Amino acid sequence: MPAVPPLLREHAGAPSVTTDDGTHSWEALVSSAHGAAEDLRRAGVHAGDRVAIDVDGALPRLSWLLGADLLAAASLVVDPSWSGRERKAVLADVEAAAHVTVPPGPPEARTEPVGDDETLFYLPTTSGSSGRPKVLVRTRASWQRSFEAFEIGTTPDDVVLVPGPLSSSLFLFGTAHALHRGLAVRLLERWSPVAAAEAGREATVVHLVPAMLDSMLSVLERNEPMRARCRLRKVVCGGARMEDALRRRLADTLPDCEAVEYYGSAEHSVVAIRHDDGPLRPVSGVDVRVVDGVLQVRSGLVHGGSVEAAKLRPVEPGWSSTGDLATLHEDGSLTVHGRAGAVVSSGGTLVPAEEVEAVLRTVTGVREVIVVGSPHGRLESTVTAVVEPDPESPPRLRDLRGHAREALAPGKRPRRWLATPSIPRTASGKPARADVSRSVLDGTLTVQEWP
Repeated sequence: MPAVPPLLREHAGAPSVTTDDGTHSWEALVSSAHGAAEDLRRAGVHAGDRVAIDVDGALPRLSWLLGADLLAAASLVVDPSWSGRERKAVLADVEAAAHVTVPPGPPEARTEPVGDDETLFYLPTTSGSSGRPKVLVRTRASWQRSFEAFEIGTTPDDVVLVPGPLSSSLFLFGTAHALHRGLAVRLLERWSPVAAAEAGREATVVHLVPAMLDSMLSVLERNEPMRARCRLRKVVCGGARMEDALRRRLADTLPDCEAVEYYGSAEHSVVAIRHDDGPLRPVSGVDVRVVDGVLQVRSGLVHGGSVEAAKLRPVEPGWSSTGDLATLHEDGSLTVHGRAGAVVSSGGTLVPAEEVEAVLRTVTGVREVIVVGSPHGRLESTVTAVVEPDPESPPRLRDLRGHAREALAPGKRPRRWLATPSIPRTASGKPARADVSRSVLDGTLTVQEWP
C-alpha cells in the first residue's frame, strides 16, 4: 500500500472553501497552511510534537491543522464549549509544544513536508468516565484511509455543507473528506437551521447529526420557496441513529435527496454505512463481531491510543469493544441497539452519566444522584438528573444548575431535574440505575418539590 502523504496536496479541481467571511480559493488555503507551518517551525515545533489550535474562524483552524501536518505534528482543535475545568485538563494532557491563538502569517517559502504513515496527525477528544474529555491519537494513515472507506457517493461537482464547528471530529472529518476528494466546501461555524436550509441553494451534500436534520427539515417544511430552491441531493448523518420517521420526513420534504447514515466513533473511525432504506453494513476493511451482545471492531482505521499527562498510551492491536449493544445478522449486516454502558444519547452527543454524576455529587446537600435519559422527540433523549437530597440540608435547584454550568459543557448539562426522597438501591447498596431509568420512563418515580 502506498505511503500516505500530508492532507495538503495538489488538486486538479482546485476546491474552494466558503466561510462566513467569504470564499477562499484552494491556493489561498495552501498559502495559509504553509504560513502556519513556517510560524510553527519558528516556535520550535518539530516532527512528533503536539499543537493546540485555539483560534476563532474556520479558515485559520484549517490552516493551522494542515500546517502542523506538513511538519508531522499532531493537532488538537480546542473546543470553545469546554468548561474551564475540562479545558485545563485537556491542555495538561496534551502538553502542546505550541498553543496558537491568532491566524497564521503569510509564508516566505514553501515547507517541504515530512512524516510517514505512522505520523500522529490528529488528537480528537471523547467524553470519558473520569469527568474530563479523553484525548485520543490518530495517525495520518488511519485518518486518511478512513476517507477511502467512507464511500458516500460524491461527484466532482458536489458542494459539501458542513454546518458545525471544526472542534467537533464529526464536522472536521466531513470537511477533510471533502477536501481530500477535491470538492468545494461551505462551512457554518455556528449551527442555524435557517442558515443551513438557505445554504442548500448552493450545497448538494450536507454532513450533520439527526437532531440538526430534524430542525432543518422543519424550516424547509414551513418555507415552500426555500424548499423549491434546495439543491441537496445527499444528507450524511452521523453521531446518533437516524430513526425511520426522520427518514420518511426527509423523503417527503426532499424527494430526490438520498439519506446516508454512518456508524462510528472517535476511537474506531468509520465502522458501517447505511444507504437509504438498506441495512447498516460494515465498510471495506473493517471486521466486526458481537461478543456477549456487545459489538467489537478490528480494522486499520482505529485510533492509536490516548495521551494522558503528556504520555502516549498506545492501544493493543486486534479486536476492541465499541461499548454498543448490537446484532450481527447472517447476511453480514448490523443492527446497533445503543450503549451498553451508562451513556445518554442527546442531540448527537453521547453523555457519560457517571461524569455528570461525579460533578453533581460535589454539590452540598446531594446525598446521591443518578443521570438517565428521558425520551425527547427531537434530541432522542434529554439528560435527566435524579437527585436524592439530604433532608436536613437539601440543595437548591439553582445551585445545582449553576454548578453544572461551571463544570460541564452545554451538551452534558441536565435539562430535566427530579428530586426523589430515596433512590432505589441494589442488594449490595449500589444505586439501581436500571430501576431509576425504568421509573423515569414509565412515570412511577416518586418525586418531591425542590426547596
